[in-house]
Amino acid sequence: MTEKRISPQARKRLIVTLDGESLPQIADLIETLKSEVKNFKIGLPLFTAFGPKVVDLVLKHDCHPFFDLKYHDIPSSVSRAVATATTMGARMINVHAAGGQYMMSESIQAAREAAKRAGKPNPLMIGVTVLTSLQSLSDIGLQFELREQVLRLARMAKDAGMDGVLASPLEIRQIRQACGPDFLIVTPGIRLSHELQDDQRRISSPREAVNAGADYIVVGRPISAAKDPLSIARQILKEMS
Repeated sequence: MTEKRISPQARKRLIVTLDGESLPQIADLIETLKSEVKNFKIGLPLFTAFGPKVVDLVLKHDCHPFFDLKYHDIPSSVSRAVATATTMGARMINVHAAGGQYMMSESIQAAREAAKRAGKPNPLMIGVTVLTSLQSLSDIGLQFELREQVLRLARMAKDAGMDGVLASPLEIRQIRQACGPDFLIVTPGIRLSHELQDDQRRISSPREAVNAGADYIVVGRPISAAKDPLSIARQILKEMS
């Protein structure tokens, strides 16, 4: 039986979350993975610690930064932040859909104007629906069923002109049905079948997420904390293929 090959499409769809205690450690992780991985997620802990320097590391290795900073503020503040992120070289940016349709629309316009001024490609604008750590919305005072709220926010994001949404694996099929084939779905909460959940609650395997219709999957600790990150990344890519 021949070994399953990694498809170029799988490489485009995998996003790896960067993690590390120092810039050299992060640089080593990017260097290790860049032959197979082109998209790297920069989250709040990393950006708070290292700021634009970590973005420069990703760009230096000819890879694409995903700003997973989940902007949520008044429209003018979010728009300014998104414009700055675009100028810095972000290829994907997310904002909380709960900030409202106007906030999302303004952030899209700000990104496109900043990209034009800087001569950079328009970043993909992604709305955050419901965090994958939440199992019930009653904890935050909402009485909607969780999946109903995800679909409500996904539809709002589409109406605002967003390219897609960030949503757990369990809501992929419903979002695809509600928002159509061209609306991007970025899916965190990906774990290999033998792994613990950590602080994620609504999770699935890479194969399950892709089969359900995810356009991108986001993988963090299963790769970044592995003894052999490249081997695990290839395992996930083969499963996606």
